[in-house]
Amino acid sequence: MAVRIALHDYAGHPFQVQLSRELARRDHHVLHLHCSSVRTGKGALAIAPDDPPSLSFRAISLEEEFERYSPWRRVLQEHQYAARLLSSLEKFRPELIMSANTPLFVQRRLLAACKERAIPFVFWQQDILGLGTRALARKRLRILGTVAGEVLVALERSLLRRSSAVVVISEDFVPILQSWGIPANRIHVIENWAPLDEIPVLPRDNDWAREQGLVDKSVLLYSGTLGLKHNPSLLLKTAMHFRADQTVVMAVISEGIGAEWLKESARANALANIVILGFQPYERLPEVFASADVLLTVLDSDAGVFSVPSKVLSYHCAGRPLLAALPRDNLARRTIERAGSGVVVDPEDENGFTNAADELLRRADVRSELGRKARRYAEQTFALGPVTDRFEDVFRLSRPV
Repeated sequence: MAVRIALHDYAGHPFQVQLSRELARRDHHVLHLHCSSVRTGKGALAIAPDDPPSLSFRAISLEEEFERYSPWRRVLQEHQYAARLLSSLEKFRPELIMSANTPLFVQRRLLAACKERAIPFVFWQQDILGLGTRALARKRLRILGTVAGEVLVALERSLLRRSSAVVVISEDFVPILQSWGIPANRIHVIENWAPLDEIPVLPRDNDWAREQGLVDKSVLLYSGTLGLKHNPSLLLKTAMHFRADQTVVMAVISEGIGAEWLKESARANALANIVILGFQPYERLPEVFASADVLLTVLDSDAGVFSVPSKVLSYHCAGRPLLAALPRDNLARRTIERAGSGVVVDPEDENGFTNAADELLRRADVRSELGRKARRYAEQTFALGPVTDRFEDVFRLSRPV
């Protein structure tokens, strides 16, 4: 039965967009919404020639760029964004809303509107935001951070309890949610994926690599968000390790606080081997990934089990080897180990990370084998049909009979 579905992904990431397209192909009327004022890697957020007429997109914009790390300004922007989001939804009149990657104050306004109008609300939980924020706030702001963190944990717990259903991306989330009082029959585990058909394996020598002067270099490439929960210092130390080798370049495709810190640190340390570029157009992402000899992921230990970088999945589609510094209990780490697609070390193991980079750049045969396993894992795992079936099951269970 066709349903009017509003899929709100605040970040505008690629695989959420892919899900909206597939739902529309199955005759659902789908409105895909995202925030155009947040700096992050975006998916294909415009109507394509082969899209069904039942799919539409809407970008919600703020007056200024979203201030992720300015607490007071961020709260004001979230309330402004929530008002604009609700106005857009009024015009669409959805029968079900699913929301992902959404700041908790926005999520609260959205859920309240759903309750008022008796619209089922599915909380698609990509991170346990309250726990992650509390850990970072404790580390940086001590007592004040602890208090703010507890407030966010309480808010997230309340939102999850009131949601019609919760989709989590890892089994690791389930014990926490059950301890918060969310019934097991309302928790659904659907792991993230990447849009395999949108990230083909391309040659190392491609137009984007030539434009950036990377064809004749050995390239360590990081792509994606680089924020407080990541570990940009590890990228800096790795670049310093290779500073005497003019053939090695670290390319960082990111924007925001981590990228700015890395740029300033590279300047302060007179490093010429770090190339920092902004987020690239989505249609060029296959070329970007193909330009790498090794694809990098870093995540701070404090992020632990509750933040799973989706870039790891996109990297697998590209058919390139991965080098990652990830906590031992993180799903992304288990994914790489399960696929046999790269080398993983603990976030604190700086020597292990740089030594692995050394070894991978020396061994083309090892890189080729790891890259082959990466692509094979993606081809065997990222089938969109079964994933969409599972979301439709969640929607059916969420809607009143």
